[in-house]
Amino acid sequence: MAEGASREEQAAAAREFLEGLLDEYGYQATVETRMLDEDTIEVAANGNELGLLVGPRGSTLAALQDVIRTVVQHRFPTRTDRIVVDVAGYRQRRVAALQRFTQQVAAEVRESGAERALEPMSPADRKVVHDTVTEIEGLVTRSEGEDSARHVVIAPAG
Repeated sequence: MAEGASREEQAAAAREFLEGLLDEYGYQATVETRMLDEDTIEVAANGNELGLLVGPRGSTLAALQDVIRTVVQHRFPTRTDRIVVDVAGYRQRRVAALQRFTQQVAAEVRESGAERALEPMSPADRKVVHDTVTEIEGLVTRSEGEDSARHVVIAPAG
């Protein structure tokens, strides 16, 4: 069964688990899956009052994503694509907020000429910062620190 598990089978397993979890907690929500790229599956729950599943700064959502990945990996041990979980559009709102914040900090760095270290953040959040600064001429980024203290530094180029 696990040999050659398709992305559609993996998506179905992830959706089934998330739907079951939502039902157990009494949440009214729809669950949809889509292929973000050739290696990434998104499973998204949409409904009202799902904030508890997001948690502070997305911490519960990150844990939920880990659990769903583990469930799918257990079911399909020989092949598991990347699975991203979203609840109530949180990830899209988070990306937009991080982009705005990064642009503001970048403007301050350009004006002052002094680099600025941001707070520690998840790999996904760091990627948003790096990608946003890449579009801004005259600035560069680097990641520093280890594990949960890993953070991005925005600095003038050169």
